[in-house]
Amino acid sequence: MNKLDFYSVTIELLVGFFSLLLVTNILGKPQISQLTPFHFISALVLGELLGNAVYDKEISIKYVVYAIALWGSLLFLVELLTQKVKRTRNFFQGSPSVLIRRGQIDYQELKKNRMDLNELLSLMRQKDVFSLREVEYAVLELNGSLSILKKSNYDFISRQDLQLPEKPVYLPGALIMDGEIIQDNLDNFGLPVTWLAEQLRTKGYKDAQDILYAEWQQNKDLLIIPYEQN
Repeated sequence: MNKLDFYSVTIELLVGFFSLLLVTNILGKPQISQLTPFHFISALVLGELLGNAVYDKEISIKYVVYAIALWGSLLFLVELLTQKVKRTRNFFQGSPSVLIRRGQIDYQELKKNRMDLNELLSLMRQKDVFSLREVEYAVLELNGSLSILKKSNYDFISRQDLQLPEKPVYLPGALIMDGEIIQDNLDNFGLPVTWLAEQLRTKGYKDAQDILYAEWQQNKDLLIIPYEQN
C-alpha cells in the first residue's frame, strides 16, 4: 500500500466515522438502549456500507457519504412514521409477546417467537426467577428481554425485614420438557422414574408425552403444565 492509498483510506474512514456519528445522533439514543431486530439489522447494514466503501478502491468518498446519508434518511423516516402513525409500529417494530399468562405458558406464543422452554427458562433466570410457579405474567419485549410480573405470594419481602430465621434454599429442576423425561435431572434429585409416573397418574395424566413442562423442587408439590390448558 503506497502513501496515496493510506491517505485515501484515512480520509474515507474519517468521513465515514463522522457520518455514522451524525446519523446516530439524529436517530437518537434509543437506537442503542432499545435495540430491536430492525435496529440491529440497520446497524449492520450501515457498518457494511462503510466497510465496502473504504476497502473498494473504485468507490469514491462521495459514494460513502451518499450511501450512509440515504440509509440514515430511510431509518429516520421509519422512526418518524412509527411515531406519527401507530398502525405502522407492529409492521416495522413488532409487538411484545405474552409468553406466560396467569401462570400458564402460552405454547403457541413460544412457537410463534421461535423459542423453546430452555430459552424461556434461561431468560427467567437472568431475571433471578428460577421457578415457573413464581410467575404470573412474562412478556417478551421487542429487544428480546423478558419482563416478569411475579405472583403476589412471591413479591420480594426479605426475611430480615420480618425478623424471621433463615431457611434453606433449594434449586428447582425440570423433570419433563416438551413431553420428554429429563433423566439426568431425575438422577440428580435421586428420584426414580416410577415415582414420576405415579405423580402423573395421581394428578390425572397418563403419560409424560401429555406434559409440556414439569418442575420439581424440594418441599414443594410437583408443578405440572400440560400441553392443553383450559
